[in-house]
Amino acid sequence: MYKKIAIKASVVILVLLSVNNSWGQQIETIEKPNIVVFLCDDLGYGDLSSYGHPFIKTPNIDKLAETGIKMTNFYSAAPVCSPSRVGLLTGRSPNRAGVYDFIPGPKKSEDLRDQVHLQKGEETLPAMLKTVGYETALVGKWHCSSLFNNPAQPQPDYFGFDHWYATHNNASPSHQNPKNFVRNGEKVGQQEGFSCQLVVDEAMSWLDNRKGDNPFYLQVTFHEPHEPVASPEDLVQEYLPYSNGLAEAEFFANVANVDKAVGRLLDYLKENGADNTIVIFTSDNGPETFTRYPGAKRTFGQTGGLKGRKLWTTEAGIRVPGIVNWIGKPMFNGTTDAVVSALDFLPTLAEITGAQLPNRELDGESFLPLLKTGKFKRSTPLLWGFYNALNEHKVAMRHGDYKILARLKNEGEYLPQIMNVYEGNETLIKSSQLTDFELYNLMEDQAESVNLIDEKPELFIQMKSLLKTEYNSLLEGSHIWVKSE
Repeated sequence: MYKKIAIKASVVILVLLSVNNSWGQQIETIEKPNIVVFLCDDLGYGDLSSYGHPFIKTPNIDKLAETGIKMTNFYSAAPVCSPSRVGLLTGRSPNRAGVYDFIPGPKKSEDLRDQVHLQKGEETLPAMLKTVGYETALVGKWHCSSLFNNPAQPQPDYFGFDHWYATHNNASPSHQNPKNFVRNGEKVGQQEGFSCQLVVDEAMSWLDNRKGDNPFYLQVTFHEPHEPVASPEDLVQEYLPYSNGLAEAEFFANVANVDKAVGRLLDYLKENGADNTIVIFTSDNGPETFTRYPGAKRTFGQTGGLKGRKLWTTEAGIRVPGIVNWIGKPMFNGTTDAVVSALDFLPTLAEITGAQLPNRELDGESFLPLLKTGKFKRSTPLLWGFYNALNEHKVAMRHGDYKILARLKNEGEYLPQIMNVYEGNETLIKSSQLTDFELYNLMEDQAESVNLIDEKPELFIQMKSLLKTEYNSLLEGSHIWVKSE
């Protein structure tokens, strides 16, 4: 018998409610909400039925969107996993934390990638929420340190997670019967089942066994649909008639299995009294490229008409599904084209819970007005400096309806792909110039097909100037890795 989830936090926050149950001018006190963040791995913008996939059925996630807020201009912090996760946790560009690309295992390399990890000086979302009484847990993928489950680098508990059940990177040997999970520093060993379901099992077990009645923050970081893909046979058979062979059916079934896992946890919350819970669903980056590496043989994610894929600074690399639903409380309900980022979770949840923001420069901003009224216009641009981009333009900025991209050139040569910024290439990167600009109106041209530089010269000058200012500021604040003694 599941323990009822108590929602009896003694500390309250002020929110605005109107007489007709929409957000308005009447002040009412409510208890701090529980918070659940679902984060998929390599789920593309077009991989959910609510975002246009013609075959994959995702009824549980779709219902979240239907009864909450579906965001059509939602962005990850980076076009690849590790920096994206670091951005979500810190509310800061991952460049500031020195996480520029995915973090490999501890193999020595000239560019010091073996040292890369989320460092002790970083302040995170779960740590912030703990200061106002939250209990916290991470279940699923971590991928924020090169030395996983090693005291040489801080682990999830250091960054505010009371409980963690995680892997360094992918579920191994696949999503089925993984053997590389660690629970609070102890290896779990091989388990039976599929990763997303095991992760939800752990989440429900943690909720059952919590000792207090405090609100909770639960971060559910699925491995799916990242390779190595493995899916339940009954779902694979269900999708075979709609696919071009077994491999694609396995991918379709993989996303459908995630939806079932989400549904199980949402049913649990409903059955156990969580009637004041903010649920967020999103992805760490866009869909993988089919056969980009030998193991990527079931990477059939869809972009929804966006340009590029994972590891690109064009839209398909960074624009992902974004859904918010405040279960049990009045909020705006509908689809929005407001520009929102995973960087915004930390400041938004700080404002909702009354937590004090970290004393660091943040790149996100609160989108609480979106929950209140359905309207939100961010005041600062979104900027990406991804030096290992597969496309030519390593720098991109979204501001309002427009996006500007730029290449980097140094002494007449374009910068090669760079996986880390360290003392050996700091000068090269910081002395490079932004060049070969492209400008797009994403409200009219989400495929980034019509470069507007010549058509809108005044706007181009303004956007170029803003990009240079924002990028120079990011360079000044970026962490540079130095060889440790």
